[in-house]
Amino acid sequence: MTTANIYAPLGAVTVLRVVDTLINVKTALVEWNETRQTRNALDKLSDAQLADIGLVRGDIASL
Repeated sequence: MTTANIYAPLGAVTVLRVVDTLINVKTALVEWNETRQTRNALDKLSDAQLADIGLVRGDIASL
């Protein structure tokens, strides 16, 4: 009998890993979407507006 079986029901560790994976996927998707929205908003600004915030058009892709 392993330590995992003594302290956790059978399959609990697997369920935890699945839940952790889903949370990590959700977090990655949220971060990706926020970055996409930021890039789209910055892309709509003029070159002068970008210069006001210290950016050039080429910087947008590196965000």
